[in-house]
Amino acid sequence: MDWLIASDYSWARWLLERGIAVIYVVAFGAAGLQFKGLLGTRGMLPIPAFLRTHSFRAAPSVFQLHYSDRFFALVCWAGATLAAAMVLGLGDAVPLWAAMTLWLVLWAAYLSIVNVGQLWYSFGWESLLLEAGFLTVFLGNHDVAPPWAVLVAAWWLLFRVEFGAGLIKVRGDECWRNLTCLDYHHETQPMPGPLSWFFHRLPKPLHRVEVAGNHVAQLFVPFGLFAPQPVAAVAAGIVIVTQLWLVASGNFAWLNWLTIVLAFSAVDDGTVAAVTGLSPPGHAGAMPVWFGAIVVAFAVLVAVLSWHPARNLLSRRQRMNKTFDPLHLVNAYGAFGTVGRTRNEVVFEGTADAAVDDASWVEYGFRGKPGDVTRMPRQWSPYHLRLDWLLWFAAISPAYAQPWVGRFCEGLLRNDPDIVRLLRHNPFPDQPPRYVRALLYRYRFTTPHERRTERAWWHRDLVGTFLAPLDLRELDRMKR
Repeated sequence: MDWLIASDYSWARWLLERGIAVIYVVAFGAAGLQFKGLLGTRGMLPIPAFLRTHSFRAAPSVFQLHYSDRFFALVCWAGATLAAAMVLGLGDAVPLWAAMTLWLVLWAAYLSIVNVGQLWYSFGWESLLLEAGFLTVFLGNHDVAPPWAVLVAAWWLLFRVEFGAGLIKVRGDECWRNLTCLDYHHETQPMPGPLSWFFHRLPKPLHRVEVAGNHVAQLFVPFGLFAPQPVAAVAAGIVIVTQLWLVASGNFAWLNWLTIVLAFSAVDDGTVAAVTGLSPPGHAGAMPVWFGAIVVAFAVLVAVLSWHPARNLLSRRQRMNKTFDPLHLVNAYGAFGTVGRTRNEVVFEGTADAAVDDASWVEYGFRGKPGDVTRMPRQWSPYHLRLDWLLWFAAISPAYAQPWVGRFCEGLLRNDPDIVRLLRHNPFPDQPPRYVRALLYRYRFTTPHERRTERAWWHRDLVGTFLAPLDLRELDRMKR
């Protein structure tokens, strides 16, 4: 089994396993904190209703066998606890077969959440975490040296993430080809961060450099991951630096952080020693025949399932963030083939007045999405604010909100604690409003002069009504 061993990649495995475990902690924790308002029995898209129309084959999940809000919470917090233990080294403290079982439990638990998560879990980084998490089952622990086949699968995953994103850009919006997309993107991206205003205000020639650098990093550098050392480590380093740039300029949940973790899979122990002086962790032994056979089977499975993602990469009609099986084992990635030139935001308001004509409306505050123009955008990544993200899509097209916005408004009108908890600020803490409505505003970053004089990060203008005033009686009529 020596031909399966990558003895010079102990640090790569250590960082892969710990990094993916950290992301699992964040993902399970976010699910546990947000699910009641989003997916709970009284949530906006209740899981029990979903399960009545979707079979286990279509949506494999432990919740197909049993669902209650308490059980969902148990899965979330048990997953977060187990993932934290893996960060601390539990996988290396138990026998190889037990470590594989623990990683498999984490993957199956998060798959169970994603497959009942509906719109709230329709983002590419869910599939990315599941695919990367499945890899860890076969990485082994201190009992064995890292397997070559699994490391190559990690490079292939990283290649699809980077190359897929690069291709969908140059095939998509013209602004990627004429290097002007970043004149808009920092302002119109789903959830700007605290530095996004400053990135947006960089001189336009630097924006051209940003786009050109992005094309090089995503269209050329990924091929270096499969080259001999030190070329592969240099390619990984370029990926890491460009991903940190994206972390600084916006909020994309754990997408960039997990990509950084995957990039470390291409860094060998010699490079780590040269840069840091650290010796490889652990004292791995020979690979058992049974483990080698499982690794080979895994490699064959990845090769077979790669057919559709590879075709997608080569297709002129490339699809972004596409999964081809309900287990999310080998997926297609890529985003922002189109970049918005303007930014609209849905702003929800409520009033305690009995009549809407001359009512005094008060705005609800959200945790991450722009609202109050004087509030500096916050850094949330790698945490994922699912309601805030869906509202960015809703501002582009109301169809994204149609399945859940009625229940959201009902939650505001009843001060439903599970839904109100998803907000940063509820202006009606003691008595729910009589009416709620939603307006659509055009947002843009302030100019440097406006920033100094108005102390505001955003300027906004009313576009129109997104949702006419509603009360509970109107919502009841809509349900009928």
